[in-house]
Amino acid sequence: MAFDRLIKNIIEKQNPTVAGLDPKLDYVPASIRNACFEKYGKTLEGAAAALLEFNKAIIDKIFDIVPAIKPQAAYYEMYGWQGVRALAETIAYAREKGMFVITDGKRNDIGTTMEAYAAAHLGAVDVAGESVEPFGADALTVNAYLGTDGVAPLLGICRERDKGIFVLVKTSNPSSGELQDLKLQNGKTVYEQMGEMCESWGEQLPGEYGYSGVGAVVGATYPDQLKEMREKAPHTFFLVPGYGAQGGGANDAKFAFDKNGLGAIINSSRGIMCAWKKQGLSEDDFADAARAEAIRMKEDILSVIGEIKA
Repeated sequence: MAFDRLIKNIIEKQNPTVAGLDPKLDYVPASIRNACFEKYGKTLEGAAAALLEFNKAIIDKIFDIVPAIKPQAAYYEMYGWQGVRALAETIAYAREKGMFVITDGKRNDIGTTMEAYAAAHLGAVDVAGESVEPFGADALTVNAYLGTDGVAPLLGICRERDKGIFVLVKTSNPSSGELQDLKLQNGKTVYEQMGEMCESWGEQLPGEYGYSGVGAVVGATYPDQLKEMREKAPHTFFLVPGYGAQGGGANDAKFAFDKNGLGAIINSSRGIMCAWKKQGLSEDDFADAARAEAIRMKEDILSVIGEIKA
């Protein structure tokens, strides 16, 4: 099961964190932007090339200490098909370096449309008799508020191709409670019900460490709910946004973990990509700064959860 591979990487590196690669062109050092613009012009192709070089430089500096990356698809789609190509090449490059890749796409549909999303991001497509992987990520974030019809098409591909999904349960944004905290007729909150559904779907994808291939997105900005869901969804691996720039800290994120320090991976995006600003360094030192921040974040998390054990 895909998350077994992720968990093994987390244990080996003693690092339960993921670097969110959500690059804006403004984040890219002028030296990289100018070189790409000189080659391709101030075009979408030039912008996409700059994003890719930025990503590769960060990956080169962190792959030995960080187990995973999480590129957010929107930051690539905004630069057209050229940006989407940069996403595909970023995924391929990270996987070559041994990193687990979570595509943050929050896909949501039913039937054959969801089958197409599943094939694109986690599976393969048939091209005149040849099987080709379009993106090749290891996991995909999913909006499951269309119910089982929107998740079932993913489960078969996850089982066949050793992939995983992270379902939105309790998200880190300020207005998440407008819907997710509402009580249903059965007395449960919407997010609690979604967590139970993750547990149920996950029975089809059991894992070696007790966590299924159906994970959940639960934000560090809501530590009480994070603690609640860890107790109520014991077989669901958590992707935890909200650390750092959104206000969540290690003492908030600690509730995502079990007694062995397993059960979750904590995301930081801007905190890593833009670490050079916080550290008062030149933008050309962005990759070294990203590594330093990744190490600081790792140590911060480990300081509250302790050694990660199998």
